[in-house]
Amino acid sequence: MKNTLIVMSLFALLSHTSCSSKKEKEKKEEVKFAVTTPKVKDTIITEDYVCQIQSIRHIELRAQERGYLQKIYVDEGQHVKKGQLLFQIMPKLYEAEFEKAKAEANFAEIEYNNTKNLADNDIVSPNELAMAKAKWEKAKAELALSNVHLQFTEIRAPYDGIIDRFLVREGSLVDEGELLSSLSDNSEMWVYYNVPEAEYLNYTTSFSKENPIDVNLLMANNQLFKHQGEVSTIEAEFNNETGNIPFRATFPNPEGLLRHGETGSIMMEVPFKDAMIIPQKATFEILSKKFVFVIDKDNKVRQTEVSVKAELPHLFIIDKGLSANDKILLEGIRMVKDGEKIAYELEKPDAVLANLDMYAE
Repeated sequence: MKNTLIVMSLFALLSHTSCSSKKEKEKKEEVKFAVTTPKVKDTIITEDYVCQIQSIRHIELRAQERGYLQKIYVDEGQHVKKGQLLFQIMPKLYEAEFEKAKAEANFAEIEYNNTKNLADNDIVSPNELAMAKAKWEKAKAELALSNVHLQFTEIRAPYDGIIDRFLVREGSLVDEGELLSSLSDNSEMWVYYNVPEAEYLNYTTSFSKENPIDVNLLMANNQLFKHQGEVSTIEAEFNNETGNIPFRATFPNPEGLLRHGETGSIMMEVPFKDAMIIPQKATFEILSKKFVFVIDKDNKVRQTEVSVKAELPHLFIIDKGLSANDKILLEGIRMVKDGEKIAYELEKPDAVLANLDMYAE
């Protein structure tokens, strides 16, 4: 009797377990997962590139003659005007050479005039007159050369700009060609940054010199520079080691906030033609690789690796791994396993992306 009761109890327990398992399976099969397809459309994203900021004109100021630095007329960091006197090399030797050349030129002129009077009266030959004229011309040339050397003792600003740090002090003996300081014209700034080949191709197929792209500058303090720049030139060659090509953007700098040698980041809009867009939440990561679940013709989920070309808020642009007609699992990624059959409801990609506060327009 006792054994009979035990058998009946086990039978009841197994029946209950079987029913529960069957109900859970049926319940799971009744769950419908949200599925969508990629959205293919032209879009624009904002990329950032590390950049170097340079003055539109930045030159070295060097001594043009050897001598003692007699006077410095400006200060470091001072704004100077074109033609303003900056440095004075002691000019005494060159002043003396100039006076000597001037006297020799005057003597040669007098000698030429006297010889000309004699030649006009047929007292001397035309050859003697030609020799006197040549001597005068040579003296004038030497006078002009000594005047140039004298002017070289004055270093003047070739344009409006800002003086950099002094590398010499008053009284220093400077050699010809020695660096004194530098001068920067910061009225406009050239900003250089490197662009990968794929993004270069996207840019050049969508824009032209007649319709250049505007860019923004994110400064080192994470603040946007208030003036927009414009891509003004692209260099001729790619760097074979990095696969990048340098771009140059020009920024107005009326307040003089930007200085030569600064760094920052260029924010540039890059066009993508026929971009394949999916929600980020439809992806999962394994060992730094991105995957999605693709629903096959038998309604089974298949783990598929994808390659992300660019990123937007809530979205990925995919360049490998998917086709436009693939159905991808949108919700419940953690609830399914590779190869599992599911029931689903297909949602239109426009509706899905609209709910994600879509950034691309």
